[in-house]
Amino acid sequence: MDKVEKIHQKATTEINTVGDLSKLEKLKIKYLGRHGEINKLLQNIKSVSNDHKKEYGQKINQLKNKLTEIIDLRHQKLITQSEKSQSVDISMPGTQTPKGCLHPITIAIQEITAIFSKIGFIRMSYSEVEWEYLAFDALNMPKTHPARDDFETTFLSGKPHEKFGKMILTPHTSSGQIREMWRLKKPPIRMINIAKCYRPNWDATHTPMFHQFEGMCVDKNINITHLKGALDYFNQSYFGPETKTRLRPHHFQFTEPSFEVDVTCSACNGTGILRRASFAQDDLTVKCKICKSGWLELGGTGMVHPNVLKEGNINPNEFSGWAFGFGIERVIMMKYGIDDIRNYYTGDIRFLKQF
Repeated sequence: MDKVEKIHQKATTEINTVGDLSKLEKLKIKYLGRHGEINKLLQNIKSVSNDHKKEYGQKINQLKNKLTEIIDLRHQKLITQSEKSQSVDISMPGTQTPKGCLHPITIAIQEITAIFSKIGFIRMSYSEVEWEYLAFDALNMPKTHPARDDFETTFLSGKPHEKFGKMILTPHTSSGQIREMWRLKKPPIRMINIAKCYRPNWDATHTPMFHQFEGMCVDKNINITHLKGALDYFNQSYFGPETKTRLRPHHFQFTEPSFEVDVTCSACNGTGILRRASFAQDDLTVKCKICKSGWLELGGTGMVHPNVLKEGNINPNEFSGWAFGFGIERVIMMKYGIDDIRNYYTGDIRFLKQF
């Protein structure tokens, strides 16, 4: 009995004076654990006389319950003291959880939409599955045009339309020109059409699916100067205020006259040359690896062909317009100097987090 009382006094003192939760846990194991003092006392019951075994067992159970109660109270008190000792500045920002990021193509679409909305263009998005007539015939492309074979266009197995022909995955956003003219019926038309396009190509500068944005403006007395002004505005807004734009004569079936659009390279500021200092502190001229000539090809543009206006039920003798088509992946590559279009679709978070 004396030993039970001594353990009671010693344990009570140690538990009530411990100042650390980890040390309290050690005391709990010391007294209440499988090999603790309480179990040792129970093991000694066989050496107690039969007259005192009942009383001895009751004393041990009382001690066990008492120590359990004291440990729980001390545990709660130590937690309360710990919380009070921690100073909290409620004006400090909380711990931020990791956030995802928008895909660079999504960012570019938002930026392009915002740029053109400031000059009165509305954004449209037409179907990714199109009829052959709207993708080619209505855009002044003859049946023998090479873009209409299955090396350039993805044909679907759906039933052909009596008037519009075979069903295809749209190879460009230009069919949206016809649909927009049909929808509005009468100018003025200011449209920016952003959609997915499909061509069976796969290399560093082409993917089977890509994004394109189509701009179209149709009204009375629209001419090339309006086209050049709109392109200057977009390129300087998207690539930077120092960006210059030039038009090179070209040929597209659905525009006349037609042009390729070039912009000055942002890496070399249009000079075609990068400069770096050598160890001799002399200037070394290095040819720009991105453009090689100071200019980068952006896409195609031109005045809407009269035949296309007719297909859109608009009188070409009364109205004129311009249109362009640029690849979104391409404008991002030009802006940031990305050298492989396939990076957009690998899902590599290290690439995506840069934007």
